[in-house]
Amino acid sequence: MNSDLFEKRAPQAPLAEALRPRTLDDVVGQTHLVGPGKPLRLAFEAKKPHSMILWGPPGVGKTTLARLMAEAFNAEFIAISAVFSGVKDIREAVQRAELELQQHGRHTILFVDEVHRFNKAQQDAFLPYVEQGLITFVGATTENPSFEVISALLSRAAVYVLQPLTDAELGQLFDRARPQALNAVNVSATARQMMIGYADGDARRLLNMVEQMATAAAETGIREIDEGFVKNTLTQNVRRFDKGGDAFYDQISALHKSVRGSAPDAALYWLVRMLDGGADPLYVGRRLIRMAAEDIGLADPRALRIALDACETYERLGSPEGELALAEAALYLAVAPKSNAAYVAYNDARELVRNDKSRAVPEHLRNAPTRLMKELGYGREYRYAHDEPDAYAAGENYFPDEMTPPEFYAPTPRGLEAKIKERLDHLRELDRKAGKPRRS
Repeated sequence: MNSDLFEKRAPQAPLAEALRPRTLDDVVGQTHLVGPGKPLRLAFEAKKPHSMILWGPPGVGKTTLARLMAEAFNAEFIAISAVFSGVKDIREAVQRAELELQQHGRHTILFVDEVHRFNKAQQDAFLPYVEQGLITFVGATTENPSFEVISALLSRAAVYVLQPLTDAELGQLFDRARPQALNAVNVSATARQMMIGYADGDARRLLNMVEQMATAAAETGIREIDEGFVKNTLTQNVRRFDKGGDAFYDQISALHKSVRGSAPDAALYWLVRMLDGGADPLYVGRRLIRMAAEDIGLADPRALRIALDACETYERLGSPEGELALAEAALYLAVAPKSNAAYVAYNDARELVRNDKSRAVPEHLRNAPTRLMKELGYGREYRYAHDEPDAYAAGENYFPDEMTPPEFYAPTPRGLEAKIKERLDHLRELDRKAGKPRRS
C-alpha cells in the first residue's frame, strides 16, 4: 500500500498569497504613498509607526501594507476582521499585545480589516490603547471613513487613500505571476488585456483569474490561451461595485452631474456602468425622477413624466428590455433645458416655514362652509380670480397678514420657464397698476 496516500500535505497557498510582496519595493501600485519621498515610504524609512486608516477598494494592497509595516518595524502583527469579530476579540488582541510587550519588549500593530463594520462602541474600545501607545492601530476600509469611522478614532489616525491599480500596473503584476502559474502555456496579447480589463483595478482578482486560467488550461491540456478561452472560462464578469459603498454613490453622483451638465453621452455611460455593476434599475429610475424635478423642473415639465414613464415601463418589461426606457429617459433629461428654480424655491420656502412662527390664514382666504363661519367674516372679501379681468385678481394678498411677502420662485430664461417668466412679469405689472405689489 502506498503510504503517500495518507500523508498529510500542507495546502498550497493561493497565487495571490504566494506573490504577496515581501518588501516595500515589491509593491505594485500606490506610488503616491510608497514612492520615493512619499508619506508611507518616509514612515517606513524613519521606522516610526503611527496609527492610520487605509481607505480604498478591494485588492489594492491594504493588508499587504499593514503586514509590511509590522516587518519593517519588527512589531508583532495581529489581524482581526470586523466582519467576524466583536469587543471580546478586541480585548483578546489587546491582551496579546500587552503580553508581547512584557515578555519580548515588542510593539504590536493591530490590523482591523473592514473597520467600518464595527459599531461606535466597538470602535471606542480601541481608543485607550491607541492613546497609551500599546498598539499602533491600522484600519482598512472600503467605505468613506468620514462617515463610517468615529471622529475620535479618525483624529488619532492618518488617513491614506489607496487607488485601483492602473492597467499598466496590473500588466506588471500579470507578468510577475505568469512564470509561476502560466509558464507552460502561451497567452495571447488579447487574452492578457482581457484579463486585465476584467480585473477592474483589483490585484487579487487578477491573480485569482490567472490561477483559474492555469487550472483550466491544465485540465483541458491546451497550450494557447486566447480571447475565446478566457471568455469561456470566466463565465461572468463581475465589476467592482458595492451597492452600499462609495463606488455606488460615486457613480450615482457622476450620472446626476452628467445629466445636470447636459452631457447625454456621459449620462448614458454612467447609467450603463451602474446597470452593468448590478444596481437595481428601479433605484436608478427613482434617481432619474429626482433629477427631473431638481435640475429641469418647469423648464420642461415633460421630463418628470418621461422619467416616471420609464420606471413604469421597466416594471412592465423587466430586464433587459425595460432598461432601454431608462436609457431614453436619461438621454432626454440630459438634453432638456435646465432649471433648478423650483428646487431652490421649495428649499427657501421650507427654510422660512421652519424658522417662522405659525401664522393664521387671513380671513378672506378661509373657507366658510357654515353659517357661523360666514358671520365671522370667513371668505367675505375674497376675490374670485375667474371673475376678474385676465382671470387675475390684481393686487390680491395670499400671504398671512402682517407678513412681508417673500419671493421664492425666480424662473430662468430657459425652456418653458422663459414663457412662465413673461407671464409673471405681466401679472406683476398688473399689480403695479392696481397700486399694490403682488403678494402671491
